[in-house]
Amino acid sequence: MENSATKKNNKADTDKSATIKEAYVDYLLEHGHEPASVYQFMKMLKMKEGVFYDYYNSFSAIDKEIWKGYFDETLERIQSESVYNEYMVREKLLAFYYTWIEVLKDNRSYVTYSVGQIKRKGLRWTNTDFLSAFKSSFLEYGNELIAEGKETEEIVDRPIVGNRYNDGLWQQLLFVLKFWINDDTRGFERTDAAIEKAVNLSFDLMSRSAIDAAFDFAKFLYQGRK
Repeated sequence: MENSATKKNNKADTDKSATIKEAYVDYLLEHGHEPASVYQFMKMLKMKEGVFYDYYNSFSAIDKEIWKGYFDETLERIQSESVYNEYMVREKLLAFYYTWIEVLKDNRSYVTYSVGQIKRKGLRWTNTDFLSAFKSSFLEYGNELIAEGKETEEIVDRPIVGNRYNDGLWQQLLFVLKFWINDDTRGFERTDAAIEKAVNLSFDLMSRSAIDAAFDFAKFLYQGRK
């Protein structure tokens, strides 16, 4: 068990990390750009520069942690609901997106700023550094859903294409994010509708279809001719 001194140190570390993170976000939103340097930023906080590097190696590391935190908070919320484990895979993904958007709502100004940097810096969505940790966690989660879906036969494991399902889910998540950023309806009602339609479409494509039935029938007929 941790002694009182260790607990105090851990709390102090958490407090300092949170202070740096919150001050960084405030600076971005108030000035529209990153601090000129870590030195100037920490001087503003009346802390030594070295304290910053105890927790982060750059400003971009803070961005990564913030976005990874959005994923962690979303997953924690949905998994804390006892009914989540009873959901079908399609329902689990819907729950993730709806909850994720709720998490993002509380941080919309920062999220809008981050996404805005993609255009400003001429970046593509495929190489955005601030989403790297978030993406890794989401792809892992997506793989778990896909594996579960194959077991429950909600998802068909098709040759070649089946290995690309998770890439499709990532592109779907980016679509949801972009749609929400541009949604100007009250309560982001159109985003809720877009999520439902996007998820239903993706599962319709990944589930057994008339094309699969036709292929199986053609295969059956072909084998019968041998």
